[in-house]
Amino acid sequence: MGCRRTDCISKPLSGLFEKLGSTVGSYPFYFFIIPLFLSAALGVGLINLEDVADNDLERQFTPRKGPSKAVRAFVRENFPYNDSMFSEDRLYDKPHFASLIAVARDNLNILEGPAFEDVLRLNDKILNITVGNGQLAFSDLCAIADGECVSNVILDILSSSEAGPSSLTYPEYTYGSKSVFLGFVLGGVITDGRGSVRSARALKLLYMLGDHENEASKLWLRGFKSLMSKELNHNCIDVSYYTSKSKQEEIDSHTTDGFPLFLITYACAITFSVLSCLRMDNVRNKVWVAVFGVLSSGLAVLSSFGLLLYIGVPFVITVANSPFLILGIGLNNMFIMVSDWQHTHVKDPVPERMAHTYKEAIMSITITALTDVLKFFIGVTSDFPSVQSFCLYTATSIIFCYIYTITFFGAFLALNGRREGSNRHWLTCKKIPSDRPDGRSKMYNICCVGGGYDKSTGAEKKQPASNFFKDYYGPFLIKPWVKGVVIFLYVAYLAASIYGCFHIQQGIELYDLAADHSHVTRFIKKDREYFSDYGPSVMVIVTEAFPYWDKTKRHQLLTCMEDFKTPNFVDKDVYTSWLGSYLSYSQENHLNLDDKDVFLKNLSPFFELFPFFKQDVNLTGDVIFASRVFIQTIDINNAEMEIYMLKGLKSIVSNCSVASLSVYNQEFIFYDQYSVVVKSTIKNVIVITAVMLAVSMLLIPNLLCSLGVACSIGSVTAGVTGFMALWNVSLDSISMIIFSICIGFTVDFSAHVSYAFVSSKKPNADEKAIEALSNLSYPILQGTLSTILGVSVLATCEFNTFRTFFKIFFLVMFFGMIHSLVFIPVMLTAVTCSSEEKQEDKCETTEKISKL
Repeated sequence: MGCRRTDCISKPLSGLFEKLGSTVGSYPFYFFIIPLFLSAALGVGLINLEDVADNDLERQFTPRKGPSKAVRAFVRENFPYNDSMFSEDRLYDKPHFASLIAVARDNLNILEGPAFEDVLRLNDKILNITVGNGQLAFSDLCAIADGECVSNVILDILSSSEAGPSSLTYPEYTYGSKSVFLGFVLGGVITDGRGSVRSARALKLLYMLGDHENEASKLWLRGFKSLMSKELNHNCIDVSYYTSKSKQEEIDSHTTDGFPLFLITYACAITFSVLSCLRMDNVRNKVWVAVFGVLSSGLAVLSSFGLLLYIGVPFVITVANSPFLILGIGLNNMFIMVSDWQHTHVKDPVPERMAHTYKEAIMSITITALTDVLKFFIGVTSDFPSVQSFCLYTATSIIFCYIYTITFFGAFLALNGRREGSNRHWLTCKKIPSDRPDGRSKMYNICCVGGGYDKSTGAEKKQPASNFFKDYYGPFLIKPWVKGVVIFLYVAYLAASIYGCFHIQQGIELYDLAADHSHVTRFIKKDREYFSDYGPSVMVIVTEAFPYWDKTKRHQLLTCMEDFKTPNFVDKDVYTSWLGSYLSYSQENHLNLDDKDVFLKNLSPFFELFPFFKQDVNLTGDVIFASRVFIQTIDINNAEMEIYMLKGLKSIVSNCSVASLSVYNQEFIFYDQYSVVVKSTIKNVIVITAVMLAVSMLLIPNLLCSLGVACSIGSVTAGVTGFMALWNVSLDSISMIIFSICIGFTVDFSAHVSYAFVSSKKPNADEKAIEALSNLSYPILQGTLSTILGVSVLATCEFNTFRTFFKIFFLVMFFGMIHSLVFIPVMLTAVTCSSEEKQEDKCETTEKISKL
């Protein structure tokens, strides 16, 4: 089976491409000019970029059908806001707020002395921010609780002559008749061991605005941001700031950051391509071919982006990575076509040379283009809208890149071929002698003579690099002992990759979505450093009607609730429960809550004493349809702990049999990605591999080599995943997008080498491998280096999304190159049929083994 040829599709396609090449060679002007006009027309769609840009964090970067979104809808329906009783813990959506973190310099105590005085002065300036022609201040826009603005109670406590810092207890403090939780506002706390605060390094202040966002609130937040940008430097405190709009504004401000980098990348790509295509022969020089090869990729991006922006496809920040992928594909296509062109006879007519080039090169390019397009269209079914947009833009770009390669670039290759056929200079286009004339200077011979070729083959003279792979590298690689070393190195590579796979981190840090030096990154890192002792407050919701007056069932429910205090990420002493408080209230008033009428009748006076608890019970008639309590998480200081916490809470929920429970916090909307990312990544890799295997089996005329291409995908996938872990790249929604997309490009190089191997007419496997390496090693090396050089500018970007793209794409390109130039040739020579004479016998042996 390994030697049977399946060229029923590849053979007629090769013939079709041969005719197409002849047509392009005969009428190159039309194939050259039409793509230019088409690109110009479609490029007009770029004017819609601002209108269709959509970087909404929740909509684009969370699973479309995340379970927490369903829980939020339930909370919204059953526990509506009470605008006069603001409670941050009870919000089902993110509040509108501004916040600052003040850290005392020189290990000072933030709670007293000059550091605290700086905080008070800054707080006064913030409260005096006015908008609406000076008519509206914070006191007019703030969130309301008990008829007053929700204030920073910690400042009231520290400023009180009766209290002061010496009387503080941590994490809870009784102020007046209320218990105040200080875990969210004090950081770097040192206590005396009995809960009394001795000092603190950091203080967090929150300025909560009313629930209903309006223009005045937006203006006030802008005023806050403007003030804080001027108030970062104080003598005694280091200040960071943040608003509810900061993350979104930060991402929106970086939507087009990739375009300047894209221009730099194209400049680097052109420079490298020109240098790699530079020839000492003034006729055979391929400088302009390299330039127009890069331009072809640019036209593909312009056309595809313009088309999709014109019809209104959302442009997400992740889409900005797409042009870099298209550049890699375009460069690879260009080098493959130039390599095949150089193998044609220079004296043949251009249409004939183009026919031969298209027959050999376009078939290989078609395999990679088809698999890439199918892979990206599969990605359109993703749960993440940002992935959908990225895949749609990239798939469309690949289609245009393929079309422009066989039209625009092919046409220029033909026009350049006409110039070469007339023996014209690459720069001046004037005819020049092919032999050095007598009596001319050395400089004339260098600058004005050209057109030489290999008289023995009739083709262009091979480049030194190609000769190196043919005469030295290929024969060296097929030596038996070298094959053994390669196999050993491959096993070591797989071992290291698998080790890394088991150590890859999951989750995304919020500052990874912002620029390195932005106020968002600065604030979140300070928050992680000083305020990670206490994580989010989590709602535990009873999501069904429940007979709370039934003593047995109530006891079972309370047992379930107690289970939420057992994990090591939950503070057992910080717990807010309407039911627990109601039971204490009943004992004080000698009420029998086992009686339904008594239970329901006394809820109203209980809620009058504790009005916030009224928001935790959905009582309609004599039925409590839903209720909620609150637990306090601790030590949630990184994304791994967020995953651990969410899994732990959901495990407790599933173990409670007495009632239907759910857990919720606003952040869970984003945590949902953790349960989807790994599954989606595995699914994408499996589907991509299956698609590529199917396409390869149809188009590569050797089933065993098709399987080899598919196996190389799995091998590179393992390597990229493992080395991602070693390069500190976490698996999250952003890296999943890049990883799933880039991994498909592993097929490109392996498909080219495999197709060249099985198409070779050489009599044995070793010679086939040498010929494939001789023809393709240099263009593969060119494509890899030019692409890596191009995307290397992303490594300097201050935006983590682009740096992550560089790291993953570098790994994919590097491992893809190593597989195609080292591992795959050795594997093919080890498993394929060694010669035409022995082919039938070995195939029969293979069939017998397969029957066994």
